[in-house]
Amino acid sequence: MATQKHMGKGKLVKRLTAQVGSSSLAHALLKKRGDMDAKGKLTAKGRKRNAMTASERAKDRATKSSGKPTKDYKYNPKTNRATLKGKK
Repeated sequence: MATQKHMGKGKLVKRLTAQVGSSSLAHALLKKRGDMDAKGKLTAKGRKRNAMTASERAKDRATKSSGKPTKDYKYNPKTNRATLKGKK
């Protein structure tokens, strides 16, 4: 995956650009989501997401859709997805 080098904090724009293959498309998506303003600067929401690692963002997405706590998820960097941990 081309985005493996953009996994850390402060890599939101670079990672999304690598994922979609276009800087202008990445900026358009971030603006649509409310993570970036019309001038191309990160909003408060965008700065909060940018402060997260790829793993934290994936777990946050999963938590928002399921309502389960982030500790219940494990991250797969190859797919950039968080899935529920298996029961022990």
